[in-house]
Amino acid sequence: MPENLHRRFFTLLCLLALISACAPQTATPFIPPTAVPPSPTPFLPAAPVVSTPALTGVFYSDAVPPALRNQIETAIPSHVSVRLDVAQPGDAGVRFRWVYVLAAPFPTVRDGVTSDELRSLWTSGGTPLLMAESTLRAFTAIWGEPASGSVRSVDEGQLLDLAWSESAWVILPFESLNPKWKVLTVDGQSPIRKGFDAATYPLVVEFTLQPADVVDTSGWALSNYDPAKLTTLIMTGVTALVRATATTMERKGVTYPGEKVRDLFREADLLHVSNEIPFFSQCPPPKPDASGPLVFCSDPKYMKLLTDIGTDVIELTGNHFADYGANAMYETLDMYNAHNLPYFGGGRDLQDSLEPALFEVNGNKIAFIGCNRPDVNRFPTATENRPGAAPCDFSYLQQKIAELKSQGYIVVSTFQWYESYDYQPAPQQISDFRMMAEAGASIVSGSQAHYAQTMEFYNDAFIHYGLGNLFFDQMGDQDWMPPGIRRLFFDRYVIYDRKLVSIELITALLEDYSRPRIMTDEERAAFLQDYFYYSGWTPFTPTPTPTITPTLTPMSIPPQSGTSSLIPTQTPAP
Repeated sequence: MPENLHRRFFTLLCLLALISACAPQTATPFIPPTAVPPSPTPFLPAAPVVSTPALTGVFYSDAVPPALRNQIETAIPSHVSVRLDVAQPGDAGVRFRWVYVLAAPFPTVRDGVTSDELRSLWTSGGTPLLMAESTLRAFTAIWGEPASGSVRSVDEGQLLDLAWSESAWVILPFESLNPKWKVLTVDGQSPIRKGFDAATYPLVVEFTLQPADVVDTSGWALSNYDPAKLTTLIMTGVTALVRATATTMERKGVTYPGEKVRDLFREADLLHVSNEIPFFSQCPPPKPDASGPLVFCSDPKYMKLLTDIGTDVIELTGNHFADYGANAMYETLDMYNAHNLPYFGGGRDLQDSLEPALFEVNGNKIAFIGCNRPDVNRFPTATENRPGAAPCDFSYLQQKIAELKSQGYIVVSTFQWYESYDYQPAPQQISDFRMMAEAGASIVSGSQAHYAQTMEFYNDAFIHYGLGNLFFDQMGDQDWMPPGIRRLFFDRYVIYDRKLVSIELITALLEDYSRPRIMTDEERAAFLQDYFYYSGWTPFTPTPTPTITPTLTPMSIPPQSGTSSLIPTQTPAP
C-alpha cells in the first residue's frame, strides 16, 4: 500500500476513536459489596459442619434426697455425664442405700406400727402422713401412687412445726432426724437401736448412678446410715443400795435388782448410774426399815450389781456420799478405779470433783459434768483437802461446758438438786437447769428425783428435771408418798456422727423394794400420757395411776422418823 494510503487509514481510525469517546454512555448502577448475594465457588472445599457438644453433669430425678444430691454434686467432675434415679430391677451402676424413718412428734404415746399398717396409711389414709417432695416421689416409685389425700408433700423446713401442730406422722431421711422427733418402729425395727438390720427394714430406698465406669467411687458414702457412727447412752435416776433394797439383795442375791433390766442396760454403749451411797468395808448390816438417822453406806460386795448391769460411768453428786466420812469415800473411789469405772460430780478433793468424765465411742465425744446443789452444811461437798460431791460453782460450770462443746463434745450436765415429791420442778430448779443448757449442754438431767419430774426442749437441749429411782426401796406404801412413786424413766440418747439425733423414754416400774421392770403397754401409755400433759405438750387429761398388785411379798417398812432428805419439801402431786 502506498505510504499516503497508510497515513489516511491511520487518520480515519483516530477520528473514529475520537468520535466514539465523545458519544453519550449508558451508566451501570453501583451495587455495594454487602448487597451482592453470595455465590458458591464450586472449586472451593465445603465449610465443615459444627455439632453442638453433649450436655455434661449429673441429671437427677426429683426423688433424690438433698443430702445424696449434694454428695454427688461435689464428687462428679464437670465433664462427666451421669444420671441418678431410684433403682429399678436389673439396673447396673453405683448403688446407694438410703434409710428413712417413720417419725412422730416427741410427745407421742404410740411406739410403732407394722409394715402392713404403714402401707395402709399410704393406700387408704388415716393418721396424717407428711413428707418432703423428694421423699414422696421416692416412695411413689417403689410403692405406687398414694391414695388421694393420704399423703401430703410439705417443705422440709416446715415438717416439724406442722407435724407437732397437727399430730401428724412423717417419713424423712435418717439424716434429717433431730431429738424433737420420736422414731416409731416398723415391724419392731428402728435405725436408732442396736441390731438394726437395713436389709429387712421396709423404709429403705436404693438409688442408682449410671453409668458406673466413668467416675472413681472409692471413698464415697454409699449409704446415709453407718452403725459404726452410732452411740447410745442410757441415763438413770437414784440408786441407793441400802435399807430394804440391801436386805432384799442379802436374801435374793446381789445381782437380783438388775435382773429385769440387765440386757437393756448392757446393750447401751454407755450406762450412767448415780450411786448416792459410799461403799464401806465397816458398813453395818442393812435394816429393812427407815427408822433412825438417814446415814447410809453399802457393803462393798454390792459393787457386783453395778458391774453386772454394765455400768460405764458413775455420778457422785448424791447427798449421802459423805455419810460415813472421808475414809469411806476414799475406799469407794479406790473401788471405782480398781474396776476402771470413771466417775464425775465428786472426788478426792475439790479439783477432782469438778473434773468431767470424758468418753469417745464410735467417733462421738461425750462429756459428763455434775454438781450437788443442796446446802453444804447439811450435805458436805468436796473442798481443797476433803473428798465429797462437787459443789455447784455455776461460773466454772458455764465456762467448762462451753469449753467442752467447743472441743466437739456432746455435754451431759447433771444435778443433785433439792429433793421433792412433785412432778413439777421448782422455779429455781428450772432456772439452774436452763443455765446449763444455755452454756452449751445438750442434755441436762436431774439425778435427785425419787419421784419422776417433767421434761422440756430448751434451745438446742433436752432437759429432764428428774427420772425417778433406779435401785431404791420406795414402794409408795407410806402415807406421805405420792401415788405413782414406783414409776420411773430411763432416758436413752442416740448420738450419730457427732450429733444428738434422738431420745427414747424407757419406762419402768419398781418391784419388791429393789428392782425395776419394764412397764406393760397399758402402764406405759398411762405414764407417758400423764408426763406429756404435765410437760405442757398435750391436751390430754392425766389418767389415774393403775392399781398394780405386787408380784412378790412386800416387806414392812415403818414410817420414817427424824429429819430426812427423803421427806417431801414440796406439796406432793394430787
